Amino acid sequence: MKKSSISARTIAGVAILTAVVVILQLVGSQIRFGPFSISLVLIPIVVGAALYGPLAGAWLGFVFSVIVLIMDSAAFMAINAFGTVLTVLLKGTLAGLIAGFVYRFFRKWALIFKNLDSGKESWQINMGVVMAAIICPIINTGIFVLGCLIFFLPTLREWGAANGYSNVARYLFLGMIGANFLVELLINLILSPVIVQIIHLGRRK
Repeated sequence: MKKSSISARTIAGVAILTAVVVILQLVGSQIRFGPFSISLVLIPIVVGAALYGPLAGAWLGFVFSVIVLIMDSAAFMAINAFGTVLTVLLKGTLAGLIAGFVYRFFRKWALIFKNLDSGKESWQINMGVVMAAIICPIINTGIFVLGCLIFFLPTLREWGAANGYSNVARYLFLGMIGANFLVELLINLILSPVIVQIIHLGRRK
């Protein structure tokens, strides 16, 4: 009975976070720095990965990726549909999965040192939240960059030249994703204390 209750709680929690991811991505798709929208959903992805494990983080990242694929990938789909689908699905899914493993590593470290007996969450767990919040946008953007270089390099050269960039790397980081990545990373860092409190509350419940 207890196992069933925990399972039901996990399913309910992941379902709520899935709805939050959908809503935030729909809202975030209207906020742009450069050619791409800002990903506000990385925060609930980190929360889900920490509270319910890496697979939950992967699922939330996958949902985020599907919405991006539908709403924000038309230009890339017209060039290489397979490369677009693979890149977009991998970047969100792996961002959530790896964020979950990062948090789990720090949580296991805390348990090894038995710092949870006082009734307070240890600094290792708080550090795990911060590191997961940092790694999530890094993985999300890093895989996007890798996918662009593998599947869209000739197109990037053309787009860069049309926008006055003689170097593909400069165009990719300064013209396409630089501002988005910095904003997403900054949002996650600023809201890390909030994420910590949400996860502490979720753990107590």
